[in-house]
This record gives sequence, structure tokens and C-alpha cells, in this order.
Amino acid sequence: SVNGDFEISPAKASANPEEVGVADVVLVAVKAWQVEEAAAAMRPLVGAHTLVIPLQNGIGAPATLRQHLGAEAVLGGLCRISAFVEAPGVIKHVGVQPFVAFGRKDGKITPAMQNFLAVLQACPSIRAEIPADIEAAMWLKFMFIAAISGLGAVTRQPIGVYRALPESRALLIAALQEADAVARALGVALPALAVANTLAFIDAADPNMLASMQRDHAEGRPSELEAQNGTVVRLGAEVGIPTPAHSFLYAALLPGERLARAA
Repeated sequence: SVNGDFEISPAKASANPEEVGVADVVLVAVKAWQVEEAAAAMRPLVGAHTLVIPLQNGIGAPATLRQHLGAEAVLGGLCRISAFVEAPGVIKHVGVQPFVAFGRKDGKITPAMQNFLAVLQACPSIRAEIPADIEAAMWLKFMFIAAISGLGAVTRQPIGVYRALPESRALLIAALQEADAVARALGVALPALAVANTLAFIDAADPNMLASMQRDHAEGRPSELEAQNGTVVRLGAEVGIPTPAHSFLYAALLPGERLARAA
């Protein structure tokens, strides 16, 4: 890690949720397209007081989890970190201070949520919070990640390259603006300066940053294209908001996505 290395040993891990039993908190950390399968598998982990917190890129995971596990257990959630699997059992953290946010759609904060927040905040390298509006917080992350994932995968360049060129920067800004417009049309209470603040965050990011969807696409693996750019396009069509930037990114990346899934 850029913050210093550490090792968990011995690791307490199991591929069988039944061996683990009911948990206080379940962090759902699979890819967005794997949430449906994970939701069915994790039932033995979820009891009457369990918190289920999805940390996917995208905004669809909570609804999928609620269909399988019920509305009471499932919160909204998001994380920020730049990391990837370098080798089996080895995670490489290359940038962005680890951040986790979670919350209920109705804004209620329960004792269990406060307890888990305290656990996260006790970790010196992790920032954590319960936002007043988790839906808006998730959309802010979503508009950021969908834009840089699509631009990175299409240009095959790190963030420092495409944010600096006028032509690709214009496409980046258009992608942010489209997601912002779709969110507002859906009734999401984004802050007034959502696009400007997100662009400032992008401009301040490590110039060598690569989005995880970009890595997956470049290496021929199934990616979160449908959950990111594809979702902006679909929701835009539903609410009557044109999304030409995301439509281009989606169309340009779809052939590679289909090829990866057929392999």
C-alpha cells in the first residue's frame, strides 16, 4: 500500500457462508454483475440484525440485494480506493485514501450503524461516514466512476492523459453532465456544484490512475460496463434525458465486453 504494507495472518476466510453463520455486517465487495449470485449465496450470513452494505461501482446493487434479502437489512453504500489484485492473496493499493460511506434510504441511523461506523473510524488509514443522503452520495460516486471508466477504457490511457487533452476532456465533462442531469430527473438531490466538484476531484487525482473497469476491459475480462455507462444510457432513456457521451462510450466498448463474456 502507498500508506504502508501489512499482512493478515492467519486469514480467517471461507468459501462457504454456512460455515461463517450470521454476521453483524456483510460488506458486498464483488463486481456489480456478480451481485445477483452473491445475494443468493449470502443468505446464511444475514440474520434479523445484520447490516448488508454494498460497495459496488454503480447504483443498482441495493435494489438487487433487497429482492433477495429484504429491505430492512440492506443499506446503500460506496467506497473510494484505487487498488487491484496483484497476485493471489495480494492486494496492491496504489492511491486514494480508503473511504467508506453507508446509510439507509430513509436517513435513519441505528445503533448497529453507529457501532460499525466506530469500527471503521478506529482504523487510522480509513475515512468513513454516514451521509445525510446516501442516494445522493452514491450518485456522486457513480457519475465520477462511470465517466472515468468509460474514458479510460476507450482511450486506453491513465486519467492524467485524457483529462488534459481538450478533445477528450470535453467528452469527460459531457459524461459528467449527462449523469448529473439523469440523477436530477430521477429526483436525486445532488448538490448544485456536483459536476464542478467532481471535475476538480478528477483534476486532483494521481495522473497514473486507471479505473478498475478500464483494467478489466484492457485485459479481456468481463467488466462493469452495463452497470456504469450502460446504466446512464438506460436511465436517461427512461426519463427522457439524452446521453450521447455515455451512448458513445457504451457502444464503443460493447463489442469487447461481449467478446470477454463469450470467452
